[in-house]
Parts: sequence; structure tokens; C-alpha cells
Amino acid sequence: MARFANILIMKTPALLVALFLGAVTGFAKQPNVILIFADDLGPGLLGCYGQKLIKTPHIDRLAEEGMKFTNYYGGVFCAPARWTLLTGLHDGRIGGWEQSSAGLPIARDAGQISEAEFRSRFEKLKAGAVPIAPQEIFLGQVAQEAGYVTSQFGKLDRGFLTWNERVKRFGWDYHVGYYDHQRAHGFYPPYLWRNGERFELPGNSDPKCGKMSEKGDEPVGSGGETYSQNVFLEEILQFIRKHKEKPFFLYHSTQLPHGPVAIPELHPDFADHPTFSLAEKKYASMVKMLDDHVGLIMAELKEQGIDDNTVVLFTSDNGHELYYGPKPSYHQQKMPDGEKANLTDKKWRSSECGDVFDGAGGRAGLKRAGFQGGIQCPMIVRWPGKIAPGTETDLLSAHYDFMATLAELVGVEAPAGKDGISYVPTLLGLSQDEAHDFVFVNNRFNRMGSSALISADGWKLIEIDRKKNQFQLYNIREDNEERHEICSAHPDRVEALKAILLQELDSERPDR
Repeated sequence: MARFANILIMKTPALLVALFLGAVTGFAKQPNVILIFADDLGPGLLGCYGQKLIKTPHIDRLAEEGMKFTNYYGGVFCAPARWTLLTGLHDGRIGGWEQSSAGLPIARDAGQISEAEFRSRFEKLKAGAVPIAPQEIFLGQVAQEAGYVTSQFGKLDRGFLTWNERVKRFGWDYHVGYYDHQRAHGFYPPYLWRNGERFELPGNSDPKCGKMSEKGDEPVGSGGETYSQNVFLEEILQFIRKHKEKPFFLYHSTQLPHGPVAIPELHPDFADHPTFSLAEKKYASMVKMLDDHVGLIMAELKEQGIDDNTVVLFTSDNGHELYYGPKPSYHQQKMPDGEKANLTDKKWRSSECGDVFDGAGGRAGLKRAGFQGGIQCPMIVRWPGKIAPGTETDLLSAHYDFMATLAELVGVEAPAGKDGISYVPTLLGLSQDEAHDFVFVNNRFNRMGSSALISADGWKLIEIDRKKNQFQLYNIREDNEERHEICSAHPDRVEALKAILLQELDSERPDR
């Protein structure tokens, strides 16, 4: 069995890809790249992945005109998912779960600490932050090396609290959004940041940025007047207009549809729905807003005449989370009948525990779980004239593959020592000669399924309790909902996969 760690991956030669593109289009030109990174959006919330109650025509159109991935993985929650995306490493590597403390700006804004105390504590936090090696390469820098203008809009943190110089170090020429993750739990911030400059949002005064309760029963429009996602959308459209003549890489790390639920107005599809609760109406409207904003971005690309030369990718940081339903039964690791949920098929499933939208699409678990509902994510890629419309792939892939993929798209060598593999050959309908033996997802929450190892031939091992030597084995090609635990039938396979999984936990970074 091939080792997963420290394998030197030979990428498809950039010249071969360029020649192929030239044959298809008649010319080779650097494409613009847009990555839309949704927040807590399970695959089951999109029509192209089976959603029935919330219509998502614009995102579905990306799949109709491009390629849909069906075996794609993120993290178990926001910070490690973003770390693995930006570093090109799986989050079992040392540093993958290191995070700074969030909330300090809220304490200052609420008058709980003085400005002087804030500055003192903030400087200490910066000094104690995880150091970045001078030679380390991040996602945005890959595009910068190819001469691209780079930008990020939305949640700017990699691990909860950041600042202007650090965002620039990640490779972003231009950025707009939140520096503090905790502030991003509200949709009505009094201010945001643009390239290190603070700018105020009219009508918003709550230090907690209009954060709602988990019940979701506050009136529509509560929290303020200026909704953050509308600010980001306008900034994105302006960026596209300004930079249409030069290749750009745009990364939109949206808050949608992360809760607590908040929306300026209910979408007409749900405003008068006879059975949805207010929280369900608001959440569905947030998903619709995300879809509508994707549509507006695509329309702007057409308006500016750059649609055909823009690669658009759509994914989410992790799996589904409940912000409108019976979440406590999940976090207690119990089914509604009170039975424990881990080592039998009494796993929490959105399809069976009151989730009207079935956002996890029948998969076991939610965000923070190592089961498929927590880590399997949507991924859709559209590139007119290059990617065959309406295609699907079950290629095993993950967020940390995007750095290598971006490098190949923009025409530079992928950084050495990373864990990712470019999936450009699959996008172009070429043979994917280099592919993962395994994908690894770390999980230090250790509840509802912990760290997971997924193999290319469909075997998945989940660490339930390492101290008690409790693991679960599934064949996700036949059982993606993880209903049939089969450790006892394959003891040798369990031991082989367990050895690799334990090897990857807290492993050394091969890029240093």
C-alpha cells in the first residue's frame, strides 16, 4: 500500500496543458479564476446535488455548464478548512489546527476594554501568533507569481483573528471583509476592513455585528441596516469591472449560509410558505441569496466580456450545519430516542432528525463530524470551451488540491512539498495519471466521528476513540451514508489504514 505522506507528485507538464488548451481554443491565454467558498453549505442544499425545497438555479447552472465533483472533501469546521485551502497541506500536519483567539475587537467595541488595553493585548496576540516561515508559499502567492491581481472578499481569517499585514502575507493584493472570525457570526457589522483601512457601514451599531440567537426567531431585518453580503457583492462586481483587462484571481469566502440566521428580507419563494418556521424561512432565504449572488457574478462576467476566459469554482469549507432545527440532539450525540449515536447505526442524519431541508443529503453527521455529513463538500467547476458541460467526476480530491490546481491553471510550477495534486487533467477530460491514494481530514473535536482517512478505492476509516482503539470502517462507494460498519469483516484492512491515519496525525510539514 503506497504511503500517503511525503510523496513527490509529478504534475501534468504545464506545456502539455497549454498545448491542449491551444488546440481547443485556438490560443493559449491565462484565464481569470474565481473561487466561491461557501460557509457550512452541505451538498444536499443544492439542486444539482438533490435539494428539492430550495431552488438554486444559478449554482445548478454552473454544474450544467461544467463539472460536478462527487467525492470531494473539506475540513470539519471553518479554521482548519481554510488552513488546508491556503497552505496546500492536509490539516493533520503540524499547525493545521493552531488558531488565534477571536473576539478581542468585540470587547473593545462594546466598551468592555479600553482602546489602550485592546492595543496592548492585540500586539501580544500578534507577537505570539504562529510564525510564518519566510519561504512558506500561500495560495494567493501562487497566482501573484503568474502575474495575476489577487483579491479576497469576506471572512479574511485563516484561524480566527488576523490583520492587514498578515492578509497581505497570504498573497492578497486587495481585500475587503472581517479580520475577526467572531464578528463574522453577525451579518450587520458596524465596520469592515479594506486593505487595512476601516470603513463604516451605515445603520449598523451592534458590537456583535447583529448576531442573532440560535433559535432564529428574531424579526426579519434585525441587527442593522447594511447587510455584509451585499457589501461584498458590490465590491466583487467593482473589482471585476476594474480588472477585466488583466488576469485576476478572486477568492470570495462568503459568510452564507453560516448562522445564526439573519436576512434583510425573506425571499418570495418562502415568505408565505405554509409550513416553514420563521427560522427555516430565513435560512432558506440565505441559501437563495448565495445563489442569487452567484448569478449576479456570472452576469457581470458576461457583461464585461470575460465569461469564456474565467474559471469559476464553487465549494464549501465543510459539511452541513443546523441553524434552524433540532441541533441539540446532534451535539449530545444522541438520536431523538435517547440512544447513543457513535458505534452502531444510531448516527445523526439530517434526513431522519427533523431537518426539513436535509442539508447533508442523507449523510451521517454534521459540521465537526468525521462522518460524510461533516466533511464531504460540493465542488463545481465551470470553464466554457474547456470543461465539457454536464460532466461529473468521482475523483478523490480535497481543498488542499486547489493550490496545485491553481498553479496549473495560471501556468506556474506548484510549490514544492505540498500535499495537493492538480485536478486540471480531470477538468479537461484528460487522463488523471497522478491521483491520491488517500485523502486525510483531521478532527480534534473527537465527537460523532473523529479524524478520517478516505482511500481512492472507496474505503474510509474513522477514528472514534484512539485511546480505546475504536475505529469504524465503511465502503463509501457502496455506502456513502455510512450505514454499514464493516470493521469485523476486514481486520487486515483496518490495521493497514489505521497505520496510515496515525502516521498523518500531527505529522511534519514536508514544505519546510
